[in-house]
Amino acid sequence: MPAPEGRLRRAYLLETAVYFLVLVPWMGFATLGRQPDDLGFPLVAAVIVLHDVALTALALYLVWRNGEGAAAVGWVRHGWGREAVLGAALFVPLFLGVALLETLLRAAGFAEPVKPPAYLLPQAGVDYAFALVLLVVVAVAEETVFRGYLLRRFMQLTGSAGAAVIVTSLVFALGHGYQGPLGVIAVGAIGATFAVVYLWRGSLVAPVVMHFIQNFLGLIVAPNVLQG
Repeated sequence: MPAPEGRLRRAYLLETAVYFLVLVPWMGFATLGRQPDDLGFPLVAAVIVLHDVALTALALYLVWRNGEGAAAVGWVRHGWGREAVLGAALFVPLFLGVALLETLLRAAGFAEPVKPPAYLLPQAGVDYAFALVLLVVVAVAEETVFRGYLLRRFMQLTGSAGAAVIVTSLVFALGHGYQGPLGVIAVGAIGATFAVVYLWRGSLVAPVVMHFIQNFLGLIVAPNVLQG
């Protein structure tokens, strides 16, 4: 996608900068891991859901304002079933590839990923209902924001899909700073994979399914091992 010229490029740059002013402070809290554990998972989940819905709504508004439409950020109307099956199938090599990457990083001297803080983990029966809602919202919202909206904007600003994938994957990874260096690198690789799949398919459905499965394993099945 060629970079736009002149006034349009400046408008995209300003729009993206304003969006980052909203996005980055929240990511700083996640990186520092300073939220108190006594808040409880349901309250933290509700806050995250509201925040992600707001970020997604803002991204979709900016897309609408520019006359681009939902399809411009990967929400196409056809082939959802096929894309969902593809996403589930692609998760298998993603899982194996991330496991291999983490093994290599440990061999290189990286410490184990930091255990997720208690406020990010369901503890009781009702927590798991909140967790399922959280998993769906986070998968849809983060793919819309990072792969659909920000990836498109950085492609428009730089004219390079590769540069856009690197930048958006780095930002995505830094939002998981509480997991430590190994976790950040692994999440960056996961984000880059989601971006490549999105660029290949032109649809967010497969990345959303992959994201949901990754987070389901990380939040419900093996919270001390897998996070995304």
